[in-house]
Amino acid sequence: MKTREQILDAIKNGKKSECLDGRDFSRLCDYFPVEDWDMMGFSLRDGVEKPEPKEFTKENILNNLKHDLDFAFEKAIDQRGISSSFMFDVIKMWMWVLDDKLMDFNDYAMYGLPLYKAVAKKYSLENPLVTN
Repeated sequence: MKTREQILDAIKNGKKSECLDGRDFSRLCDYFPVEDWDMMGFSLRDGVEKPEPKEFTKENILNNLKHDLDFAFEKAIDQRGISSSFMFDVIKMWMWVLDDKLMDFNDYAMYGLPLYKAVAKKYSLENPLVTN
């Protein structure tokens, strides 16, 4: 898994958000102090209390992945093209953070379901398409 420093270095060296609305990097902001947000394209609104960054642990990253994967499956199953394509980028970003080879997965067939199923299987996460 990458460190916070490796993530910041990658961004400083040109890594860009892959998602049109930046929601992949917005998830990363949760793990960084507000002072680092600008390099990810975000800032704190005036009058909003400065949040404490989440602890950067594999457990927390996997919890975010689970939440985002659930949402990605929902959007893919409902054939919500734009939402699912954005979540495809978010899931790939989590794979990048985890140093997982699935970060290079580029098959967006069926609203991203091949990636979502591969991630669910690898990380023992729920796949709503599998029945018991």
